[in-house]
Amino acid sequence: MRKACCLAVALLAPVWAWAQTTDTGPQGLTPETMWSLERLGPPTLSPDGRHAVAAVTRFDVKEDKGLTDLWLFATDGSGERQLTTHSSGDANPLFSPDGQWLAFVAQREEDKAPQLYVLPMAGGEARRVTQVPTGIGAFKWYGDSQRLAFITRVWPELSWEDMGKRLKERAESKMTARVWDSGPVTSWDVFVDDRQAHLYAVAIAGGEPQALTLKSGYELPRSVSDASSFDVNPKTGAIAFVADSNPATDQLNLDVFLLADDGSSARNLSAGNEAGDSNPQFSPDGKRLAYARQHIRGFYGDTRRLVLHELASDQTRIWHQDWDRSADGLVWQPDGRGFYASIDDAGVQRLHEIPLREGRAPRPITGDENFSAVAVSADGKRLVALRESYSEPGTLVRVDPRNGEATKISTRNDATLAQVNFGRYESVTYPGANGVDIQMWVVYPPNFDSSKRWPLFLLLHGGPHNGITNAFSYRWNAQVFAAQGYVVAWHNFHGSSGFGQAFTDSINPKQDELPYTDTIKAAEWFAAKPWIDPQRMVAGGGSYGGYLASILLGREHPFKALIAHAAVYNWYTQIGSDFGFLDARFKEFWEDPSVFQQSSPHFGAGNFNTPTLVIHGQLDYRVPVNHGIELYQTLKKRGVESRLIYYPNENHWILKPQNSLFWYQQVHDWVKKYAAPGPG
Repeated sequence: MRKACCLAVALLAPVWAWAQTTDTGPQGLTPETMWSLERLGPPTLSPDGRHAVAAVTRFDVKEDKGLTDLWLFATDGSGERQLTTHSSGDANPLFSPDGQWLAFVAQREEDKAPQLYVLPMAGGEARRVTQVPTGIGAFKWYGDSQRLAFITRVWPELSWEDMGKRLKERAESKMTARVWDSGPVTSWDVFVDDRQAHLYAVAIAGGEPQALTLKSGYELPRSVSDASSFDVNPKTGAIAFVADSNPATDQLNLDVFLLADDGSSARNLSAGNEAGDSNPQFSPDGKRLAYARQHIRGFYGDTRRLVLHELASDQTRIWHQDWDRSADGLVWQPDGRGFYASIDDAGVQRLHEIPLREGRAPRPITGDENFSAVAVSADGKRLVALRESYSEPGTLVRVDPRNGEATKISTRNDATLAQVNFGRYESVTYPGANGVDIQMWVVYPPNFDSSKRWPLFLLLHGGPHNGITNAFSYRWNAQVFAAQGYVVAWHNFHGSSGFGQAFTDSINPKQDELPYTDTIKAAEWFAAKPWIDPQRMVAGGGSYGGYLASILLGREHPFKALIAHAAVYNWYTQIGSDFGFLDARFKEFWEDPSVFQQSSPHFGAGNFNTPTLVIHGQLDYRVPVNHGIELYQTLKKRGVESRLIYYPNENHWILKPQNSLFWYQQVHDWVKKYAAPGPG
């Protein structure tokens, strides 16, 4: 017992600096350097296009926290300066339509919950607009530059004062029970209480917020409401919002509603569709409403089609039905002739132009780097976005929409990145399950020498219906692992997004078979390379990637060690997750148990014999912590060398700096124990 106790204490000790450094020049990326990088949030663009504002977060590792301020960037690249310096952190900036105000969310000295603030762009101090005890969620300008519409979660029968009292009573009460009569119960890392999500409006001068959706008979989704859940007509102030139209307490059907002018009712614009409708956006002239539509109920990976509703004629049309990509990240072009969008496209998040003209198909604007968070000026002359890749964290750029040429306008990380020697990377394809070509990203060590043999670290992405793209990850950073002496790969196995609907849907309902085969085929592809040592191959991943690692555990594979982070281990108990409420697939375990018996990793436990590192967070409600504990204890009962790392204060991801540094060290220690790093 003493030995086990001491081990636990050792594992919890903070580790801040474990990578070796030399004086021979720039070194590969270390976790410490990664955490010293500043992270840019989505930009907001001034109406004239001259300036962009973004939240910039830097991390104090010693204090184990992030500090977020707003920065102003000249879009011609001539300079940048800090706008806010408050210690509380400022986020989600949004320019007013006239460009005179910048609204944002903060929780400052006397705020018991996040509130709306406005900053005059002509100069002066930020001013608090709201004093809402339930806090501010997403917000938008309410049709002009004098009012704001925002989401907050309320008890409809109570006044603001009484809501504040109830929150205080609950926080101080010794009786902590909560009651549900319908779902969802949890969302990511919180329990969803009995408050409803509603829209309110408030003048920037302050005053009592005005309820918008409270009397309509509908509420916004309690667990998933954000800026994509509603929009405000820029000409009329009309409100479009997303709400559940299914009265059943165990099902969900999100539809797009148009709120009556007096707020007394709401009209369902997508009533004929039983699958999800989302992300309403009014056109700049206020005459049309665009939104995204899925057709498969309960399947989040279903392709999202672009729908356009003509408000005057009440006619609806789906555009580009034959285009086999999801219409995500849409931003109206100011002339209303189409959209700019960030599209998940075959392993890359590419900027696209999506026209609303007959005979014109969507076209990619950019190439093999990731672009996201698009913003366009009111005159259409300036387009900005965040650009990233395996060797570049999110960077603010100006994009020429004609040819995709990008000009960097933020320099926050330049000095740090100049000291990093990134390994080169490339996209390859190999024949996977059923001979289908599988796209894969390969990241090489900074000092890669193809005449020598290197170990392989194969990363297994999550989702599974979320393809891995050319992006800078802070949770599973391929460059960090490559710098430690490994060839690192991410493969977009069957089920991944960005390769068409048939490919994404190919693994349902049996989610094990094709990705397992694709993973084995990837290992075989590498083993045939003269620069890979087949005796030094390891694999690991989180969420679905942890599930896939657990599947590998029970079947034939070539890996010397595995990492299973936030792994779905038992499909039967996964119905207790926050997603179990939404996923229509879970009815199959009583309708056809054979599906779950084939696909649930715990049925392969009799074959477990590979050393496995198991990692899980207590606050993970997407994959509840019992999965990690079940997997670890099964491994121990099987006599398999294993280790459990448990985080009492983390959710589905490891987000705190010191916890992350410890995570990287433990993963590195586990991997090198079974596959020595560097050339052999």
